[in-house]
Amino acid sequence: MNKLPKGHKKLLHAWAFYDWANSVYSLVISSAIFPIFYGALTIVKDEDGTILDDTVDFLGFSINNDSLISYVTAAAFLVVSVLSPFLSGIADYVGNKKNFLKFFCYLGALSCIGLFWFSLEFLWFGLLCYFLALIGFWASLVFYNSYLPDIAFPNQQDKVSAKGFSLGYIGSVILLVICLLMILNFETFGFESEALPTRLSFVLTGVWWIGFSQYTYAYLPKGNKKAAFTKNVLFNGFRELRGIWITLKHNIQLKRYLAAFFVYSMAVQTIMLVATYFGIEELEWGEQDATTGLIISILLIQLVAVVGATLTSRLAIKFGNIKVLIFINLIWIAICGYAFFIVSPQQFYVAAASVGLVMGGIQSLSRSTYSKMLPENAIDTASYFSFYDVAEKIGIVIGMFLYGIVAQITGSVRNSILFLVIFFIGGVILLLRVPIKNPVSKDRI
Repeated sequence: MNKLPKGHKKLLHAWAFYDWANSVYSLVISSAIFPIFYGALTIVKDEDGTILDDTVDFLGFSINNDSLISYVTAAAFLVVSVLSPFLSGIADYVGNKKNFLKFFCYLGALSCIGLFWFSLEFLWFGLLCYFLALIGFWASLVFYNSYLPDIAFPNQQDKVSAKGFSLGYIGSVILLVICLLMILNFETFGFESEALPTRLSFVLTGVWWIGFSQYTYAYLPKGNKKAAFTKNVLFNGFRELRGIWITLKHNIQLKRYLAAFFVYSMAVQTIMLVATYFGIEELEWGEQDATTGLIISILLIQLVAVVGATLTSRLAIKFGNIKVLIFINLIWIAICGYAFFIVSPQQFYVAAASVGLVMGGIQSLSRSTYSKMLPENAIDTASYFSFYDVAEKIGIVIGMFLYGIVAQITGSVRNSILFLVIFFIGGVILLLRVPIKNPVSKDRI
């Protein structure tokens, strides 16, 4: 297939379509069906829904179920943050970013399929699949995100980044609805219980991810450079990251923005990872089915997020990226304060709609803002985005760890959510210090 020029509509759409393919992991595995499945498998309740036991036996230890999944999640993100410099250096040096994107895509998708066999009897295998699926998803994003400045001009990046997130929200909602119909109408589909269609949802996630990503692979270029693989290549990524760290001394705008992003992203990503677990344990669902209520909340978040991502990109054009990011962080502060007092499903739905409105916007705009700030002559974009992703992943590790510590000390995850307000306040303060003028582009920052 002929290589499409930078900025070509078909190339931009093919890049954005990977969000359609991989976002089903974020929704089905990270946010919706797997957390509910994990909770049902590891929590013992009485007839009134009161939790009697939420501990599991793992490798000879009795451990709280939420703590266990939080530690596995943090460990996976730690691995990704260590791997990223190796991977980005190799990819940029030998010019095969697409092959790395494919590898981690297939690793993540096949691991999702492996969750079909998740059980308490073989808990280690299920957690290993969860661990590898998370690594596959996030490691693939290092290479996916690094393509943005390669395939789109600065004035296209906000729009195509938002398009990617929007496609991801729509695609993942479609699959979640299909899975939900199977689970809630299991008898109609010939299943004996909800268990089998729930497990089949994990299989469908992996198949969807692999299948739809082929469209992206058909159009994305292989990479920027082409050179022989040598022993020095292995640590090339760390050398490039060190070089990028040095260049930050001369790029105050990028340096200050990365500091702000690290702080507020720590809170955003932690909330997104624990929201469902919060809903399972902290809400008084009464006679209402908790599973249905939680999935409705997640669907609401996804649908509103499409509007949020699009609206944010338009506001950025009018007011500038940094000003809009400051405003979004202020909204997050209000949401966390409100979440502290949530007790009913109806209140949770209000919070979910609010989160959806700012979730897509802050993710999309953060990515495109960083892309705009990169030097015009930057060729090793995978290393620049590896730096970005490493900052995000280390932030998640710290965020998940602090979330668990505060919950353990205070005895309530509500206090952990409120604690995250500190990071949004810090994000606002740091964003105020970012110079608005863009030194390398006429596009508004």
